Amino acid sequence: MELMVAAAVLVCLTLAGAFMYRRLSSGTVLPVTAEWIDELSVDRYRPMMRLLEGDDLRFLSSQPDYTSAMAANFRRERCRVFRGYLTCLHSDFQRVSMALKIVMVQSRYDRPDLAAVLLQSQRAFAIGMVLVHCRLVLYRYGLATVDVADLLKVFDGARLELRSLVPAQMGAAA
Repeated sequence: MELMVAAAVLVCLTLAGAFMYRRLSSGTVLPVTAEWIDELSVDRYRPMMRLLEGDDLRFLSSQPDYTSAMAANFRRERCRVFRGYLTCLHSDFQRVSMALKIVMVQSRYDRPDLAAVLLQSQRAFAIGMVLVHCRLVLYRYGLATVDVADLLKVFDGARLELRSLVPAQMGAAA
Protein backbone atom coordinates (compact mmCIF):
# COMPACT_ATOMS: atom_id res chain seq x y z
CA MET A 1 0.00 0.00 0.00
CA GLU A 2 2.80 2.42 0.91
CA LEU A 3 4.56 1.54 -2.32
CA MET A 4 1.47 2.51 -4.34
CA VAL A 5 1.21 5.85 -2.55
CA ALA A 6 4.90 6.53 -3.13
CA ALA A 7 4.55 5.61 -6.80
CA ALA A 8 1.51 7.89 -7.17
CA VAL A 9 3.36 10.78 -5.55
CA LEU A 10 6.37 10.19 -7.81
CA VAL A 11 4.17 10.16 -10.92
CA CYS A 12 2.42 13.38 -9.82
CA LEU A 13 5.72 15.12 -9.14
CA THR A 14 7.09 14.00 -12.51
CA LEU A 15 4.01 15.28 -14.35
CA ALA A 16 4.10 18.58 -12.44
CA GLY A 17 7.79 18.99 -13.24
CA ALA A 18 7.22 18.23 -16.91
CA PHE A 19 4.35 20.71 -17.01
CA MET A 20 6.44 23.46 -15.40
CA TYR A 21 9.39 22.75 -17.70
CA ARG A 22 7.14 22.91 -20.75
CA ARG A 23 5.51 26.10 -19.56
CA LEU A 24 8.82 27.82 -18.84
CA SER A 25 10.37 26.70 -22.11
CA SER A 26 7.32 27.21 -24.31
CA GLY A 27 9.07 29.77 -26.47
CA THR A 28 7.40 32.72 -24.77
CA VAL A 29 10.10 35.30 -24.43
CA LEU A 30 9.75 37.80 -21.65
CA PRO A 31 11.94 40.79 -22.39
CA VAL A 32 12.57 41.61 -18.74
CA THR A 33 13.98 45.07 -19.22
CA ALA A 34 13.30 48.31 -17.42
CA GLU A 35 11.51 49.64 -20.52
CA TRP A 36 9.29 46.56 -20.80
CA ILE A 37 8.29 46.81 -17.16
CA ASP A 38 7.60 50.54 -17.48
CA GLU A 39 5.35 49.88 -20.48
CA LEU A 40 3.18 47.76 -18.20
CA SER A 41 2.16 50.84 -16.25
CA VAL A 42 -1.29 51.08 -14.67
CA ASP A 43 -1.75 54.20 -16.80
CA ARG A 44 -2.75 51.81 -19.60
CA TYR A 45 -5.81 50.97 -17.52
CA ARG A 46 -6.92 54.48 -16.51
CA PRO A 47 -9.73 54.52 -19.13
CA MET A 48 -11.00 51.29 -17.59
CA MET A 49 -11.67 53.06 -14.31
CA ARG A 50 -13.91 55.63 -16.00
CA LEU A 51 -15.62 53.23 -18.37
CA LEU A 52 -18.37 52.12 -15.99
CA GLU A 53 -18.93 55.41 -14.18
CA GLY A 54 -22.47 56.73 -14.24
CA ASP A 55 -21.80 60.07 -15.96
CA ASP A 56 -22.25 58.80 -19.51
CA LEU A 57 -25.37 56.84 -18.61
CA ARG A 58 -26.86 59.87 -16.83
CA PHE A 59 -26.19 61.97 -19.92
CA LEU A 60 -27.81 59.34 -22.11
CA SER A 61 -30.88 59.22 -19.89
CA SER A 62 -31.25 63.01 -20.09
CA GLN A 63 -31.74 62.87 -23.87
CA PRO A 64 -35.30 63.31 -25.17
CA ASP A 65 -35.50 60.01 -27.11
CA TYR A 66 -33.97 57.91 -24.30
CA THR A 67 -35.37 54.41 -23.72
CA SER A 68 -34.54 51.75 -21.17
CA ALA A 69 -33.45 49.52 -24.07
CA MET A 70 -30.79 52.12 -24.90
CA ALA A 71 -29.49 51.95 -21.33
CA ALA A 72 -29.39 48.15 -21.43
CA ASN A 73 -27.48 48.21 -24.72
CA PHE A 74 -25.13 50.86 -23.34
CA ARG A 75 -24.34 48.75 -20.25
CA ARG A 76 -23.90 45.60 -22.37
CA GLU A 77 -21.39 47.33 -24.67
CA ARG A 78 -19.49 48.90 -21.80
CA CYS A 79 -19.24 45.47 -20.14
CA ARG A 80 -17.84 44.02 -23.36
CA VAL A 81 -15.14 46.70 -23.56
CA PHE A 82 -14.43 46.40 -19.82
CA ARG A 83 -13.93 42.65 -20.16
CA GLY A 84 -11.37 43.36 -22.88
CA TYR A 85 -9.44 45.53 -20.45
CA LEU A 86 -9.72 42.81 -17.79
CA THR A 87 -8.29 40.26 -20.22
CA CYS A 88 -5.32 42.53 -20.95
CA LEU A 89 -4.81 43.25 -17.24
CA HIS A 90 -4.86 39.54 -16.44
CA SER A 91 -2.37 38.84 -19.22
CA ASP A 92 -0.04 41.61 -18.03
CA PHE A 93 -0.24 40.35 -14.45
CA GLN A 94 0.60 36.83 -15.62
CA ARG A 95 3.65 38.17 -17.49
CA VAL A 96 4.86 40.05 -14.43
CA SER A 97 4.32 36.97 -12.27
CA MET A 98 6.24 34.78 -14.70
CA ALA A 99 9.08 37.31 -14.84
CA LEU A 100 9.24 37.33 -11.02
CA LYS A 101 9.42 33.53 -11.04
CA ILE A 102 12.24 33.65 -13.55
CA VAL A 103 14.10 36.18 -11.39
CA MET A 104 13.69 33.86 -8.39
CA VAL A 105 14.87 30.79 -10.29
CA GLN A 106 17.89 32.58 -11.73
CA SER A 107 18.86 34.27 -8.46
CA ARG A 108 22.06 33.13 -6.77
CA TYR A 109 20.28 33.29 -3.42
CA ASP A 110 17.04 31.85 -2.13
CA ARG A 111 14.34 34.48 -2.08
CA PRO A 112 11.57 33.29 0.27
CA ASP A 113 10.57 36.92 0.78
CA LEU A 114 9.98 37.36 -2.95
CA ALA A 115 8.14 34.05 -3.15
CA ALA A 116 5.84 35.15 -0.32
CA VAL A 117 5.15 38.50 -2.00
CA LEU A 118 4.43 36.75 -5.29
CA LEU A 119 2.04 34.24 -3.72
CA GLN A 120 0.25 37.01 -1.82
CA SER A 121 -0.06 39.07 -5.01
CA GLN A 122 -1.35 36.13 -7.03
CA ARG A 123 -3.94 35.29 -4.39
CA ALA A 124 -5.10 38.91 -4.05
CA PHE A 125 -5.26 39.31 -7.83
CA ALA A 126 -7.27 36.11 -8.32
CA ILE A 127 -9.76 37.08 -5.60
CA GLY A 128 -9.97 40.60 -7.03
CA MET A 129 -10.68 39.27 -10.51
CA VAL A 130 -13.50 37.07 -9.23
CA LEU A 131 -15.04 39.99 -7.33
CA VAL A 132 -14.77 42.33 -10.31
CA HIS A 133 -16.37 39.77 -12.63
CA CYS A 134 -19.23 39.25 -10.17
CA ARG A 135 -19.81 42.98 -9.83
CA LEU A 136 -19.62 43.33 -13.61
CA VAL A 137 -22.51 40.90 -14.00
CA LEU A 138 -24.50 42.97 -11.52
CA TYR A 139 -23.54 46.20 -13.32
CA ARG A 140 -24.79 44.73 -16.59
CA TYR A 141 -28.30 44.69 -15.09
CA GLY A 142 -27.98 48.05 -13.35
CA LEU A 143 -27.62 46.55 -9.86
CA ALA A 144 -24.07 47.55 -8.84
CA THR A 145 -20.98 49.55 -9.63
CA VAL A 146 -17.53 48.17 -10.40
CA ASP A 147 -14.32 49.42 -8.82
CA VAL A 148 -11.00 48.10 -10.12
CA ALA A 149 -8.74 50.32 -8.00
CA ASP A 150 -7.74 47.47 -5.65
CA LEU A 151 -7.02 45.15 -8.57
CA LEU A 152 -4.83 47.79 -10.20
CA LYS A 153 -2.98 48.30 -6.90
CA VAL A 154 -2.13 44.60 -6.74
CA PHE A 155 -0.94 44.64 -10.35
CA ASP A 156 1.13 47.76 -9.80
CA GLY A 157 2.64 46.36 -6.60
CA ALA A 158 3.83 43.24 -8.43
CA ARG A 159 5.10 45.36 -11.31
CA LEU A 160 7.02 47.66 -8.96
CA GLU A 161 8.49 44.65 -7.14
CA LEU A 162 9.75 43.34 -10.46
CA ARG A 163 10.99 46.80 -11.45
CA SER A 164 13.02 47.03 -8.24
CA LEU A 165 14.81 43.80 -9.19
CA VAL A 166 15.72 44.82 -12.75
CA PRO A 167 18.52 47.37 -12.96
CA ALA A 168 17.89 50.35 -15.23
CA GLN A 169 21.05 49.68 -17.24
CA MET A 170 19.62 46.31 -18.39
CA GLY A 171 17.38 48.32 -20.72
CA ALA A 172 19.01 47.61 -24.07
CA ALA A 173 21.31 44.78 -23.00
CA ALA A 174 18.69 42.14 -22.18
